[in-house]
Amino acid sequence: MKQKDDYLWKGVLEDVFDDFLRFLYPDADSVFDLSRGITFLDKELEQLFPPEGNEFAPKVVDKLAQVYTHDGMEEWVLIHVEVQGTCRKDFASRMFTYYYRILDKYHKRITAFAILTEASKKPRPNVYEEEFMGTSIQYRFNTYKIAEQDTDRLLASDNPFALVVLTAKAAFVGKNLNDKDESDKALLQTKIQLARELLERNMSKEKIRGLMNFLRYYVRFDNSEVNTIFEQEVEKLTERSHTMGIEELLLNRAKKEGKRESLISVAREMKKDGIPVEQIVKFTKLSIKEIEKL
Repeated sequence: MKQKDDYLWKGVLEDVFDDFLRFLYPDADSVFDLSRGITFLDKELEQLFPPEGNEFAPKVVDKLAQVYTHDGMEEWVLIHVEVQGTCRKDFASRMFTYYYRILDKYHKRITAFAILTEASKKPRPNVYEEEFMGTSIQYRFNTYKIAEQDTDRLLASDNPFALVVLTAKAAFVGKNLNDKDESDKALLQTKIQLARELLERNMSKEKIRGLMNFLRYYVRFDNSEVNTIFEQEVEKLTERSHTMGIEELLLNRAKKEGKRESLISVAREMKKDGIPVEQIVKFTKLSIKEIEKL
């Protein structure tokens, strides 16, 4: 997985973390007091697991979040997004390593989820076990495999995280076709359908923007011209929905006015939303250095 996808997963998980909890735990609101907010503990994770410079190292995206229960207890939720294309033998062992290091350092109860984004439906272990001469340990964690999820059930769900799963599934569309043009054609129809679903949902503009960015940049076409067609279709849908388009309206206004200050303001907001720098350069025509300084 490319570094760009790392940022996209991290960003969308933060955008819809409350929905993620409700998606996997329908009674989440009876357990968690989400009105007290959610705090993401990325620095704590980096202290335990410094970024690896090895390009062949396992590609994962991790989010550690602090939430509160209704009885006032502080709890931690670990989301481990496994993005390797093949099953690794040490998968369960690595999950256990995350658990015991966090527990040893911070002494917090943890629930862990492994989101598996590979196209394969091959079973993955959700238990780590060791036993030697009467001493044993068993660590069980939650797994959620994208490829196994039913599209119709996801479309019927009113939970925003269902759209994240549908977007991740969309990345598989057309991969079995040898003709790249046919693959892009199939993928285009899927992305347009998801964009329509997204814009018709009753969600905050912030969540719509975050989910749309995830759809735009996580699912990519081989031919860049097809992406232009997709953006044109999104623009038509946006004009009809009136629920999206704040970024687009500001950007169009800035381009028409030709004001550098306006373009910088739009670029700053896009950067806050986690949009990749190269995309901001494409949209605003500002330089990479200018954007990195924002």
